[in-house]
Amino acid sequence: MTTPARSISRRVSRKASLFTESVIREMTREAMKYGAVNLSQGFPDFAAPEDIKRVAMQAIADDINQYAITWGAKDFREAIARKTKWYLGLDIDPETEITVTCGSTEGMIAAMMATVDPGEEVILFEPFYENYAPDAILSDARPRYVPLRAPDWSFDTAELRAAFSDKTKAIIICNPNNPTGKVFTRDEMEFIAGLCREFDALCFTDEIYEHILYPRAGAEIAHISMAQIDGMRERTVIVNSMSKTYSVTGWRVGYCIASPEITSAVRKVHDFLTVGAAAPLQAAGAYALSLPPSYYDQLQSDYRARRDLILPELERAGFGTFSPDGAYYVMTDISAFGFKDDVEFTRHLIREIGVACVPGSSFYSDPALGSQQVRFCFCKKDETLLLAAERLKKLRG
Repeated sequence: MTTPARSISRRVSRKASLFTESVIREMTREAMKYGAVNLSQGFPDFAAPEDIKRVAMQAIADDINQYAITWGAKDFREAIARKTKWYLGLDIDPETEITVTCGSTEGMIAAMMATVDPGEEVILFEPFYENYAPDAILSDARPRYVPLRAPDWSFDTAELRAAFSDKTKAIIICNPNNPTGKVFTRDEMEFIAGLCREFDALCFTDEIYEHILYPRAGAEIAHISMAQIDGMRERTVIVNSMSKTYSVTGWRVGYCIASPEITSAVRKVHDFLTVGAAAPLQAAGAYALSLPPSYYDQLQSDYRARRDLILPELERAGFGTFSPDGAYYVMTDISAFGFKDDVEFTRHLIREIGVACVPGSSFYSDPALGSQQVRFCFCKKDETLLLAAERLKKLRG
């Protein structure tokens, strides 16, 4: 018996029809299909630190292979609290204010599902990391968009204020920012915090690039957590992960830091989403988060060198670039190449040039806003970046 088409359509939720699969992850699949250098998805192609891997392997050998406590192994939560005290100066109770999650991706959706009610609004700066809008939709929230404008990716304070209302439940900040590389200044953070206090709103702050910063003369380039701002400790959810800082994106070990009241709700949602993150990898995480400051200094130095390698190569190939102050992405302008839009350009770049990037439209609510932008990542070995640079020379031919 043939099932009527109308019945099939009813099997898919309205929410699932409001967003697409990840464009970023799709670009990795396309890169593999056509043998392109993958500068699209933000995962390193170099080895994770040997000592961190050894601790993970030893944990497996020591039979730390069963469920950890649902909201995180005690030693890992204690390591998170110690590092947060050292880096942010915040005293965090590992028993009541930390939830270990399956990556920051789960951390963000768990936090939103734990706090946002249907019909409430969540404010997003755009261009935004592509997960955030689906997170809002899956939480039954209405996303509101406020633009960050090139070249410095600043926001208009009047536009941001106008986005807040009595319907606003939260604002999402990614700092340092994916995809732009923007690092929010203290004045910007203070302004956002003032609106959150005025409208009784929460702030979900994605801080996975907190240690990847590029200080420069004459500019305030420093990581500031919203939880450090006066009056924001109880209304901020910090979302973080081991992925970027320790080059283990495939481990999927993240965490949320929030007040006891919010943490209790996040833990309930997390429990029924994933039960818990991998136990042996949490053991390795406890070690990794106890590394000395010199580890983070070297991480920053290594990424600065990669940024400084790829930027001039992109410019020589004809891209307009926006030099990032943090994270490991470069947003670029492609208008000089004369393509109809970013999707057409990206397809050409992968199939004909042999380099993969992410079309800029995937970071905007209106695809037209990103139709002449693409994003490259540079969390790659020097030889990978140089191979991409060599292939990009064909764009000038």
